[in-house]
Amino acid sequence: QVQLVESGGGLVQPGGSLRLSCAASGSIVSINAMSWHRQAPGKQRELVAHITRGASTNYAGSVKGRFTISRDNAKNTVHLQMNSLKAEDTAVYYCNADLLRSGSFGYMNYWGQGTQVTVSS
Repeated sequence: QVQLVESGGGLVQPGGSLRLSCAASGSIVSINAMSWHRQAPGKQRELVAHITRGASTNYAGSVKGRFTISRDNAKNTVHLQMNSLKAEDTAVYYCNADLLRSGSFGYMNYWGQGTQVTVSS
């Protein structure tokens, strides 16, 4: 069984910062790409940031320069440092990973349960 568990969400004022973390656990052999997505009420889920195993990164235009994605391959974790937060960043943030599970024949895609981020004064 594989689990992705996010943490670090909460309520923050505009201009503030939050750091999200996601830990993958279970019988994991290897993790390829990892990413953060978000879904605001009434909107579709969107990609926020993506990082390869080799630490190449990509960001949505709306967060570029404010958010930073990073990962620790030894700990099977991915983080999202969010600075200069705006009200429009309010959403449920989801962790995603392409990983190879012990006993599987190929990489599969997994989602975390999500963590709420609310930016409000």
